[in-house]
Amino acid sequence: MRKLNRVAAGLVATVAAMATSSAMLVPAEAAPAAQGNRSLAKVLAADGTRFDRNWGDFDVTEAAVLAVLKAKPDSAVSLLTKGRQRATAFVPTDAAFRNMVHDLTGKRPHTEKAAFKAVAGLGIDTVETVLLYHVVPGATLNSQKVIAAAKAGARVQTAAGIGFKVDLRDGEVVIVDRDYNDNNARAIGDLLNINAGNKQIAHGINKVLRPADL
Repeated sequence: MRKLNRVAAGLVATVAAMATSSAMLVPAEAAPAAQGNRSLAKVLAADGTRFDRNWGDFDVTEAAVLAVLKAKPDSAVSLLTKGRQRATAFVPTDAAFRNMVHDLTGKRPHTEKAAFKAVAGLGIDTVETVLLYHVVPGATLNSQKVIAAAKAGARVQTAAGIGFKVDLRDGEVVIVDRDYNDNNARAIGDLLNINAGNKQIAHGINKVLRPADL
């Protein structure tokens, strides 16, 4: 846990410095297509607010969102509850969080609850920053738009105040985050366009994006 706390402290400080100096591009939103107002928070909660044995869904992300909003009701994470506001989220699976915990501690959690507990141990500010780094505010980017951005090697601005690059490699969308020593996240083909038809849309990814070099 001491290692996690040191990582968390360094992450918050690094991200704060980056946010003040970054000059990333926000994706230009095309003509409005998504008209629905269902929020991504409602989508995450659709199967109930609980942990299960399915490492391919998003229970840890949901628990992290709820934890941040409980501690900091005015957090920018609340965007995910406001379905009338456009946003695109790249959401890590539960397995992605388990792998991140393993990277940081050398131990692989056996349950989603244990994975979330380890993530929460980073501190609420760090959890908030990590969540915001997965959200692109003000734009509804379906898979076609994401692929187009990836072909162009575009950089997008996130709600954390810093950005990441999207790239296309071997036909897969790859997200190049700030941790240059770790493998990059890839979009999961079966988990694209979650909440399609609404202003808020999400795409599942196989790794947690890191806003700093951990």
